[in-house]
Amino acid sequence: MKIRILGSGAGGGLPQWNCNCANCRRARQSGGDLLPRTQSSIAVSGNGVEWVLVNASPDLLAQLRSHPDLQPARAMRDSAIVAVVLCDAQIDHVTGLLMMRERTSPLPLYACAPVLDDLSTGLPLVPLLGHYCGVQTHMVVPGEPFSVAACEGIRFTAIPVESKPPPYSPRRESAAPGDNIALLIDNLDTGRRAFYAPGLAQMNADVLGAMRGADLVLVDGTFWTATEMIDLGLSTKHAAEIGHLAQRGEDGRPGMIDWLDTLPRGTRKVLTHINNTNPILDPRSVEHAQLRAHGIDVARDGMQFEV
Repeated sequence: MKIRILGSGAGGGLPQWNCNCANCRRARQSGGDLLPRTQSSIAVSGNGVEWVLVNASPDLLAQLRSHPDLQPARAMRDSAIVAVVLCDAQIDHVTGLLMMRERTSPLPLYACAPVLDDLSTGLPLVPLLGHYCGVQTHMVVPGEPFSVAACEGIRFTAIPVESKPPPYSPRRESAAPGDNIALLIDNLDTGRRAFYAPGLAQMNADVLGAMRGADLVLVDGTFWTATEMIDLGLSTKHAAEIGHLAQRGEDGRPGMIDWLDTLPRGTRKVLTHINNTNPILDPRSVEHAQLRAHGIDVARDGMQFEV
C-alpha cells in the first residue's frame, strides 16, 4: 500500500497569502530551507495506479501537477483519482471538490452523515456538483469498515475524534459523531496499517488504541503550543478551541509529543496539517530538533510511504 502526502500544511498553507510571520517570509525566499507547503491531503493506493484522495484541498490542481503519475493519460479525459474520502467538512479539506467538476462520470464521495449534511446545506458542494459531473455519495459509519471498489486490497475505518466542525456548521459548538474522523487504513495483503488524523483536539482511548496498532501514524501537527496564535496576536483562541492538540503539553496535561512517545518502538510518527506559524517548520529550530529527538518527523509535500 502506498500513501503519498499531497499537502502537509494547515488552512492557508505555507506561505499563507496574507501572512508575514517569520515562517511565511522565509518560505517566500527562493532557494531557502523552509519549504512551502500546500493544504493538507493524502492519496492512498494499493497498486500505484488507482488512488483514493483523502480530503480535497483547495490546492488540488497544484498538487496533481506536482505528481504526474496521477495523470496516467489512458484516454483523452483521465485521472488516477478514483474516489474521495473526507475526514471533515472544513473548507481546506473540501473546496478542492470543485476542481473535479470536469469529471466525465459522477464522483464517488465517502463521508460521514454530518459532513454530507454540511456539504448539502451550509456549503452545498454536493448539489452544486450535481450540475456538472454529479456525485455518488457513500455514507461512512464510524467504526464500520468500508472499501472503495476501484481500490482493491485496502480497507478504511472511520474513528470519531474530538475536534471542531467548520465555522459555518450549525454544530460548530456541539459536534456530532462523524463531524470529524480519523482513518485507519489497512493493507489487507500484508496486515499493516496506517492512521491518519489531520485534526485532533484531544486524545481518547479509542484514538490512542488505533494509533498504537498502526505502523504509520500521520497526525495533527497544527500548533506547537496551545497559545501559539494568541502569543502572535493572530487569534484569541487556544489550540483546542480551534480543534487541535498542541505538540507541547500545558499545565500538566500531555501534548501530542507525550502521546506519540507512548507508541510502540518502530512506529513511524509524522506530524502533518502544520500551521504556517509553527516553529517546527524551520529545520534549524530548537523545536524541530526536539521532535527529531523523540523520533517524530515533520511532513512535507511529496513524502511517500509503503505500508
